[in-house]
Amino acid sequence: MTTHAAPTAPISAFHLYDTTLRDGSQQEGLTLSVADKLAVARHLDELGVTYIEGGWPGAVPRDTEFFARAAGELELHHARLAAFGATRKAGVAVQEDPQVAALVDSGAPTITLVAKSDLRHVTGALRTTGEENLAMVGETVAHLVSLGREVFVDAEHFFDGFLHDPDYTTSVLLAAHRAGAGVLVLCDTNGGMLPHQVTEIIEDLRARLARAGAADARLGAHTHNDTGCAVANALTAVRAGITHVQGCINGYGERTGNADLVTLLADLQLKMGMELLPAETLSETTRIAHAIGEIVNMPVGSRAPYVGASAFAHKAGLHASAIRVDPDLYQHTDPQQLGNDMRMIISDMAGRASIELKGRELGFDLAGEPELLSRLAATVKEREAVGYSYEAADASFELLLLDHLDQVPSYSTVESWRATSQLGRDGTLESEATVKLLADGDGAHERKVAIAEGNGPVNALDLALRAALRDRHPEVDEFELRDFKVRILDAHHGTDATTRVLVRTSGRGLEFQTVGVGPNVIEASWEAIYDAYTYGLFKSGV
Repeated sequence: MTTHAAPTAPISAFHLYDTTLRDGSQQEGLTLSVADKLAVARHLDELGVTYIEGGWPGAVPRDTEFFARAAGELELHHARLAAFGATRKAGVAVQEDPQVAALVDSGAPTITLVAKSDLRHVTGALRTTGEENLAMVGETVAHLVSLGREVFVDAEHFFDGFLHDPDYTTSVLLAAHRAGAGVLVLCDTNGGMLPHQVTEIIEDLRARLARAGAADARLGAHTHNDTGCAVANALTAVRAGITHVQGCINGYGERTGNADLVTLLADLQLKMGMELLPAETLSETTRIAHAIGEIVNMPVGSRAPYVGASAFAHKAGLHASAIRVDPDLYQHTDPQQLGNDMRMIISDMAGRASIELKGRELGFDLAGEPELLSRLAATVKEREAVGYSYEAADASFELLLLDHLDQVPSYSTVESWRATSQLGRDGTLESEATVKLLADGDGAHERKVAIAEGNGPVNALDLALRAALRDRHPEVDEFELRDFKVRILDAHHGTDATTRVLVRTSGRGLEFQTVGVGPNVIEASWEAIYDAYTYGLFKSGV
């Protein structure tokens, strides 16, 4: 058995306990390999959480492997690793329960036990008596504590159980506390509580514990988001005196998710004044949240509080005019504290103030250019009226700005392009594209003709354009089209409708979106793709 080393930093007086690797991975569509779990754990440690729950060794083979590999591959500097498991089974001696043994064998310095605290679940799910359940809790905690492990107890269905039978639910917590449990975690397992209920129940519980001589019991909260109140419930629990909150990074978790630990952290530190992380660590929150989102293939939503791309985005011209005077007038906090930034959204609502601020964001000082600002605002309104949208296409807006400044880079002059599709003899669709252009560079214009086959006409066009540009600008091969969105704008015209295409591209340390509009998806796609390569080459210094 290998015991995982404790972190060099002392455990804080307030616990941020992350359960992404166990509870979070129960989200539909989220599957973590052992390598994924190790990578996420490193990011969580970098963020500065107090505990990382690694999974259920002995019950889940992948989690057993995770703890085995973590002993040699996971070096934690801030967090302690916790293993999750259940109390001993009914009628089985704790020393003989294989699941309890697996928790010990995991080597985790902290063990979190799930215990039934709702008498209905004890008799209905465990099919045992209330007295036996109390013995299961007390004996398992005492056994693990005797082996030198720090033990927490997750009181499953605590809030529902307390409403049903507060005396029994309290007795479960007392059994755990008297056996040596370090934290008694109050779980809203079904996610059905509202903040006022959380406050009332915790106050009642604390009075009951005090009367039983357990006023020193440390309480935690584990909340789910089924009522949309997971973070609010956790915050109100903190106000009621708990000093241990559990959640998942980015709000992952089954059903509607667990409390978002990112939002919790930011609310506790920036709104409630709790010194949980150094400022320099807090400023890495946005980067870490997005990095974990990429690992688990569940990107952070653009509207996620604090760290989303739209969290500090402003669209209305009225906002822009005020922000130009003082950014705090329309922002509840400084986004840079979390490593995010204010962003101006350019749309048909944009006025000159919005354009000026957006230009400043992109590195252009337009404050002394009132005529240019007016022309740009008018152009944006005209183009959005025919279907363009610059809200999510900053790259296309910057190209538009460069055009008005007569600074648009030229890498080629398009002579013509075409894309065709036909059904082959074997029944498969064959797509081919031809691109003819004059490639600019070294003061010369060399005619290039490229033909490519692809998986559909848009892919064929992309491949043909790359081929035509490659000799003069081989950097195009470093860019990858990551996402492709199509929207039909005037659907009542059917197949003759105007089409808008958004293309997300990454490469050479960049990630950006371009927009194209046309009478069909092919023309719209061509414009978006052509602008993507133009912008990518320009921004990477070609």
